[in-house]
Amino acid sequence: MKISTLEDLLTDELKDIYSAENQLIKTLPKMAKAAESSDLRNAFEKHLEQTRTHAQRIEQICSDLDVRPGGKKCMGMEGLVEEGKEVLQEDMEKEPRQAALIGAAQRVEHYEIAAYGTAMAHAKQLGYMKVVDLLGKTLEEEKLADELLTTIAENRVNVKAAMGTAA
Repeated sequence: MKISTLEDLLTDELKDIYSAENQLIKTLPKMAKAAESSDLRNAFEKHLEQTRTHAQRIEQICSDLDVRPGGKKCMGMEGLVEEGKEVLQEDMEKEPRQAALIGAAQRVEHYEIAAYGTAMAHAKQLGYMKVVDLLGKTLEEEKLADELLTTIAENRVNVKAAMGTAA
């Protein structure tokens, strides 16, 4: 698809985000399974449910804009998912692995925050206020997920991982 207008760009971004969310729906259960602590596992499981809602919101937005959400593969998310898989396959002690899982998840969150923020700005410029509202809800949920991961890392996981290192 040739992108000639801001509307074309928004359509392309929505397709990319939809692909990213669907890749995450497949990946988050593996991350939850690898989480040793119940708070980290619960965070991943909660975000899986949110991610399903995020994909549904993109479907709703695309329906409202008369756009098919599929047809594009998010290469950025594919790379981030591969990095997460590497964490699961590395020869790593339990505590550092938990910290690495959080790092991988936060890279995903930051990618999504950037994607949603950009799409929201373009939708706002085009006057699609319902789209702005839906993207804004998801953007706030992504920021909260990132903050929760930071809290878990700073208060538990990183502390335990640091205790295992020689000073």
